[in-house]
Amino acid sequence: MNICVLAVGDVVGDAGVDFLARRLPALRRLHGVHFTVVCGENAACDGLLPAQADAIFSAGADVITMGNHTWDKRQIVDYMGRSPYIIRPANYTARAPGRGWGVFDGPRGLRIRVVNLIGRVEMNPNFDNPFTKMDEILKGDAADLTLVDFHAEATSEKGAMAWYLDGRVQALWGTHTHVPTADCQVLPQGLGFVTDLGLTGPCQSVIGVKPEQAINRFLGGLPQRFQPAPGPCRMGAVLFEIDSETKRCLSVQRVDVS
Repeated sequence: MNICVLAVGDVVGDAGVDFLARRLPALRRLHGVHFTVVCGENAACDGLLPAQADAIFSAGADVITMGNHTWDKRQIVDYMGRSPYIIRPANYTARAPGRGWGVFDGPRGLRIRVVNLIGRVEMNPNFDNPFTKMDEILKGDAADLTLVDFHAEATSEKGAMAWYLDGRVQALWGTHTHVPTADCQVLPQGLGFVTDLGLTGPCQSVIGVKPEQAINRFLGGLPQRFQPAPGPCRMGAVLFEIDSETKRCLSVQRVDVS
């Protein structure tokens, strides 16, 4: 059986949540999507609120992944404790609340494992090693397919992880930089990969925030709390077609909406 997995890039601000709610259902129908993963850690610009998580699930997300802003809105902690469908980076310290991966029901009884990892290059070096953490996870609960959201800054770290996991997982995509990349590919042993999905939110912006705030930062101005930019939005999304029998990804294509 071939299944279609849709991965949606970092949702930024209420405008991003609203755009997702309006456009994701139609995109899922258009491509016959069986399973959808959405990165939600920037829905409140820095963090995710429970009402925003509800809206993302209502739009069609099966799983929400997080990243370096997981705990910026503490209201989400109890919600994450109740819902197994929100996962945070698995290589956070073991003392962190929440789950780093889960095995979820897919079509026709398929068991789909979704893993959230976070990079260490130009990020917090105190995270556990994501490569060895992934080795540990793959020894755990059995699953038919494995999907990985690698929330990382460095393109090289994302690419290295993809090649490291080729033949052991079916799809890996990068999040965090909010800039869509054009390197959709299937690696030799069947892993589908793209370096970054891009963002879902304001497109007349600097990675989703008001341009003047980003400029102020680079000119050495006083720190400001980032605010999502106004104006039109886009949705960064990539579609992975996976053969559940051979456990190989067959194709990877951008299906962005703007």
